[in-house]
This record gives sequence, C-alpha cells and structure tokens, in this order.
Amino acid sequence: MNSVDTVAGYTTYIELIKPVIQNKNLISTGMTKEVERVEAAIDKALDGKSCAIVSSGDPGIYAMAGLVFEVCENKNIGIVHPNTDRVNTGHPTIQVEVVPGIPALCAGASILGAPLTHDFAAISLSDLLTPWDLIKKRIDAAAKADFVIVLYNPKSKKRTEQLKKAQEIVLKHRDKKTVVGFVTKAMRKDQEVSMTTLEEMHRVYADMQTIIFIGSSASRKYMDFMITPRGYAEKYKMGE
Repeated sequence: MNSVDTVAGYTTYIELIKPVIQNKNLISTGMTKEVERVEAAIDKALDGKSCAIVSSGDPGIYAMAGLVFEVCENKNIGIVHPNTDRVNTGHPTIQVEVVPGIPALCAGASILGAPLTHDFAAISLSDLLTPWDLIKKRIDAAAKADFVIVLYNPKSKKRTEQLKKAQEIVLKHRDKKTVVGFVTKAMRKDQEVSMTTLEEMHRVYADMQTIIFIGSSASRKYMDFMITPRGYAEKYKMGE
C-alpha cells in the first residue's frame, strides 16, 4: 500500500484503512458505483500512476478483481503481470496484480471452528447482479448435493425475504435440526457469532456483513464450535 500513488475503494472500506493510507490520493465511491471506481483507477494506471483497488476479504471472491479484467477487456486495454515490461500491442497496456486476502468464508469459518473441512458451496443471496430464479436453482442444487452452504449477502435494507426463501429451499432436502452458524463483522470490531438450527435460522439477525454457514448432513455442533468431519474417523477407525 505504501508504494502506490492512489487508493480506490468503497467508502466504508476506505474509512476502515484510513490510518494506513494517509497522504494518498483517494478514489472513494458508494455502493453501486463499482464500475466508475474501477474505470477511474484504470485511468490512473494508464497515466503511468500506480493505484490500489481495495476490497473486503479476497479481491477475487465477490469483489473487484473480476471487474478490473472485464473493464480492460471491454475497453481493449492490454494487461500484463507485475514486473513485466509493458509490451507494444498497438493499444494501451497496464500491469495488474491481484493480491490475495482472507475471504469472509475463511474468516467466519475459523471463528466457528471447522465447518468447511469437507465440500462446500458459496452462494450470494443478492439479486442485484444475478437473477433470483438462478440463485434459487443454485441453492436447491447445493442443498440436494449435501454441500455445506455458505451464504453471502443474506439481507439488506431492501432485500428482506431472500434468506427465508433460501431456508425453505434447503429444508426440502435437509433435516430441520441441521446446525447453522452466523458470523457478523468477522474479525472486526463488534463481531457477533451465533449458532442455531436450520428450522430456526430465520429468527437470527443478519445483514450485509453477515456470512451464514448451513451445515451438511455430517455437520454438527461440539461444545461452542461447528465442525464438518472430513471422514478421517471412519477411514482410520479412530477410537478403536
């Protein structure tokens, strides 16, 4: 972060990292302004400046990395890896580096215990960019296949019914006592953690900063933790 000229990001994330980006040029925009934010950052890079686009969690998971590549593709801007000299391709070229982070599903899982030790599916309940009918199909398929299901963006001020509908879909394929974990503001101030059952999950508070883990048929609660066994106990006859 210290090596860049400009930092671009969603206003809330810029506020979170202000102590480490002092004296930087800032591109700070609100929700639904993602395209404008990325285009402004790319313009900086085309001018020969360095710009970091910040995301929550990992930039490649429900975040901004993909949009950077899409905008470059749409504008016919060449992309090269870091530490590669800009090549003369006949059109503008920039260097792009995707720096990995800790996605919310990993942060939340570590707080709950080990809910993702076996196969899982991550699904966003936001229908701003994905049609709700497609989201329903994905939830149904994941529930039917007995994946642990990680739900992103479960509720917002305007979207209040999707979580209940998702619960109803999963209940068609899974026991109502299936363990479900909730983590809000993972690894941040005011972090909240709770566990409930599939039949009661609609009663637990959730917002856009909440990530939800719906267990598979093998998942269970042990003391204050949620675990999904990988299968070692049966494979190696633990306890015998």
